[in-house]
Amino acid sequence: MNTELIIIKEYCFQNQIEPEFIIQLENEGLIDLRIIGEEQYIHISQLKRLDQYARWHYDLSINIEGIDVIQNLLNRIDDMQKEILHLRERLRLID
Repeated sequence: MNTELIIIKEYCFQNQIEPEFIIQLENEGLIDLRIIGEEQYIHISQLKRLDQYARWHYDLSINIEGIDVIQNLLNRIDDMQKEILHLRERLRLID
């Protein structure tokens, strides 16, 4: 079995998370699940994001739609920061 995949049922059991929450995240396009046989898996590279979403949902009571909005805003901020760095580099070349 691929060691980079985590079984959703085990993740949910260990972290006391409802499997339906993870399904809703996938339905919103926030994470990608893989189905192999009868089991659903998540790639280890997505665990940081999944943990963040779970904290927002369970600790802060943010619904799935709110998580989607927050993630979109964070992505936009990241893109803007990259653009600012790029523009600063271009300005340095001009000076």
